[in-house]
Amino acid sequence: MGRVIVVGSLNVDVVTRVERHPAPGETVLGEAGGRFAGGKGGNQAMAARRAGAEVTMVAAVGTDEAGSAYVARLERAGIEPRVQHRPEDPTGTALITVDEAGENSIIVVAGANARLWPEPLDLGAAAGDVVLISLEVDLDAVCHVARRAHAAGARVVLNLAPYAVLPPDVIALADPVVVNESEMRQLADSDLIPESLLVTFGAAGARWGPHGVDGIPVAAREVGDTVGAGDAFCGALAAALASGADTQAALEAANAAGSAAVRWVGAQPDAAL
Repeated sequence: MGRVIVVGSLNVDVVTRVERHPAPGETVLGEAGGRFAGGKGGNQAMAARRAGAEVTMVAAVGTDEAGSAYVARLERAGIEPRVQHRPEDPTGTALITVDEAGENSIIVVAGANARLWPEPLDLGAAAGDVVLISLEVDLDAVCHVARRAHAAGARVVLNLAPYAVLPPDVIALADPVVVNESEMRQLADSDLIPESLLVTFGAAGARWGPHGVDGIPVAAREVGDTVGAGDAFCGALAAALASGADTQAALEAANAAGSAAVRWVGAQPDAAL
């Protein structure tokens, strides 16, 4: 069984619950939802660990209380932190509003995530490992990591979120590229459709294959909020692939994790900071 190496962001999520999201220029009243551990990378690492994988987290935080608390949380979960500490920037922050239906809108302040420099990174990736990468960090680091991981024989899973244009050779290394419907539309506009593409459709399930053709349904669950559901999907997918699961089994595990994630408030269970 291989390891899951997650390269991505660590954020403090500040969550506010609202009846509905405000229109431009409008003020609405909300309720404090809390302060939680988040960031796509952290969420994915925790999900992979919950799925039973051996996990390494590669990220950057500030030299502040939030960064120290997050690293300690990773260690308590049994995740190996390979974290760069950046004194020039604070730990990343995400401002999240969640409406009555559980749907969210998110503003991310990258902070130290944007300072994840590629050159010092030594993943120690090997054949059988899965390197899961998302895009809330420096894109030069993303490209460097993907190329190094593939050269080492590891499997690269690229979560193209938030959407950004990457070099075609980096896209081609991923198996699969994971996108949601919004990111899929942006990817289609670029005329660069990966050979191995996994598209998630929320409650409608997911499709994986050449141009995202194979699909299975996702089970409906009671919704706490949808924050982190896609990250839970990706983390569980990586864990399943690292365990040697085939496409169908990996999709089933990922769908189950994504469905379960909507039942709690915040991007991770018991994630208050």
